[in-house]
Amino acid sequence: MATVLVTGGSGFVGSHCLLQLLAAGHVVRTTVRDAKREAGVRAMLAQGGAEPGDQLSFAVADLERDAGWAEAVAGCDYVLHVASPFPESLPKHEDELIVPAREGALRVLRAARDAGVKRVVLTSSFAAIGYGHPPQQAPFDETSWTQPEGADVLPYVKSKTLAERAAWDFIGREGSGLELSVVNPVGIFGPVLGPDYSTSILLVQRLMDGAMPGCPRLYFGVVDVRDVAALHLRAMTDPAAKGERFLAVAGDFLSIRDMAKTLKSRVGSAAKRAPTLQLPDWLVRLASLRDPAVKQILPELGKPKNATSEKARRVLGWTPRSSEDALVATAESLVRLGLLK
Repeated sequence: MATVLVTGGSGFVGSHCLLQLLAAGHVVRTTVRDAKREAGVRAMLAQGGAEPGDQLSFAVADLERDAGWAEAVAGCDYVLHVASPFPESLPKHEDELIVPAREGALRVLRAARDAGVKRVVLTSSFAAIGYGHPPQQAPFDETSWTQPEGADVLPYVKSKTLAERAAWDFIGREGSGLELSVVNPVGIFGPVLGPDYSTSILLVQRLMDGAMPGCPRLYFGVVDVRDVAALHLRAMTDPAAKGERFLAVAGDFLSIRDMAKTLKSRVGSAAKRAPTLQLPDWLVRLASLRDPAVKQILPELGKPKNATSEKARRVLGWTPRSSEDALVATAESLVRLGLLK
């Protein structure tokens, strides 16, 4: 079995990657920004059914600093670079997102190259694929790249795009034999292991709580976090994944109304009010329409998109759960952990 570093093991995707690596028998190390987070990570893994003991170790490293990365990657065969800095509040300037994301990826890649790591799997996003384009009927695939200077491209979207571009450029210029594969997930759902989970989970939480009085015409790709983790593991070792990017999406994009109907029919506690096309009250209450938080939502209203995971299925044999099953698993885990009102 291999020795694998997972950056950001305390996060939603990172914790599920840890679970699957441990189950496969790998020796695993994960980075946290503060050593005090080790107990929280082990608690999430226990929630997922794992008691790794000495099979899992921790390294303290921050994507915005050089210190700790040489030690974190030392002796590793592979690196899953899952962590990505994301501020709790909207940045005043886009560089507050772009610079940490880009420089963090390069910091991990340099350390991996210098340590003789075989391959890095980078967690990118559909954000690096499907934005800044004119409307199109065809599903987006891995040949598409977000146009960073396109109309309505938000700072987070730009940061993911520029970070992935920088990673590929680094491999081409300075990789010295280091291999790179990239996973580009859409909205990530599925079972949460604790109160620290991705922003997309908030959508299901609000629908289950009845906190959304309307269903704005927003469309999301859905994929289960367990399938995202599984795709990382396939991209880590499959020779065919070298130098490739893989979209992770379970099926056609869904509207918020589609999501609410699925939750109501299969879980029974989705939003009870009739869907409308207006902005939901919770969004309007954030501030006036000049508020940046509201502006982040407005550009995507009424813009259906779609994407395909045909490449991941064909090349890596990836078989994700359905979008509906991913949403239901999200809701059931929120109920189980007492995270609903």
